[in-house]
Amino acid sequence: MLPLDRQKKMNLKAEQLSAHLKSKGLSSIYIISGDELLLVQEAADAIRAAAKLNGYIERKLFHADSKFDWNDILTEADSRSLFSNKKFLEIRIITGKPGDKGSKALQAYLKKVDPENLTLIITPKLDRASTRSKWFTALEAQGVFVQIWPIGVHQLPQWLNQRLKQSNINVSGVALNILAEKVEGNLLAAIQEIEKLKLLAPKEEVTGEAMSDIVADSARFNVFSLVDSIVKGEAQKSCRILHGLRSDGTEAAIVLWAITRHLRIIFKGSEAIASGENIDSALLKLGVWENRKTLVKKTINRTSSVQLQQMLKLSGGIDRSLKGLGFGSSWDELTTLTLLLCGVQSLSSKNLRLALQ
Repeated sequence: MLPLDRQKKMNLKAEQLSAHLKSKGLSSIYIISGDELLLVQEAADAIRAAAKLNGYIERKLFHADSKFDWNDILTEADSRSLFSNKKFLEIRIITGKPGDKGSKALQAYLKKVDPENLTLIITPKLDRASTRSKWFTALEAQGVFVQIWPIGVHQLPQWLNQRLKQSNINVSGVALNILAEKVEGNLLAAIQEIEKLKLLAPKEEVTGEAMSDIVADSARFNVFSLVDSIVKGEAQKSCRILHGLRSDGTEAAIVLWAITRHLRIIFKGSEAIASGENIDSALLKLGVWENRKTLVKKTINRTSSVQLQQMLKLSGGIDRSLKGLGFGSSWDELTTLTLLLCGVQSLSSKNLRLALQ
């Protein structure tokens, strides 16, 4: 590992990280930023695996939300490990904005952290102001910044083909397009379909017809049908699907991720309209498929910026509850969030009863 004062600013794409870890070894600090949950998770897993191989057996995890005490990180930097001289600190900045206290704490942390320690910081996609902030530029100057970019509509077939080849699955061009249309940019759904193909695909090239049969929609409720129903504003159906997911033992965190991903698209689309940007161009940048644009526009039209901010705040509260940092029933709050996104503006007992019928 390079000492902090000898490291140089290094920015990597997600696909470059594996080669970096093999050829350069571990750096002291990594920052992973992005909204593609699958790619963020894979990048973090690669760093964790490399850390384990290099003797980092003790890992401390911090969830830095609005109530987080940043002194905990400074205290951890000063403490000695009982098991090893090497310590791995993972800091997840939930909103991507540590605030004034967090900014100062991170800068102070850099001045006192042991060069033998490994620090991994994970954030959502950072806006331009955040990447110019003092806390980020200080981290970037001493570590490796891994920017996770979303897989665009035109990039998805190539990304899918690469993943299929890694799984030794050969597909025709028609079959590849069918798969791309099925997953509609949802990378987690894509990975699920590829896992299914590992079991069911023929050893020879997968034809379009075979692909259609294998990836046919299941009658069983899933998180993707939930989001589809929410986009259409189908409150009653969405609540039934949500109940089905809960009954099937689906983790609330997965449901929250799917809903929040859609919510962020709506929020960013709404911001684009407010700033005078062409909505079709904005939705294309956000990875919204052509056959979903009309529905997404309707969702934007039926929700105000104030309502969207309230829903994002509710989403953050559910996330904290799932981490044991809040109170209330996560599934009840997910129902509230679902109804709000469907356009049920008043959550009186009467409206809730009607929606759940």
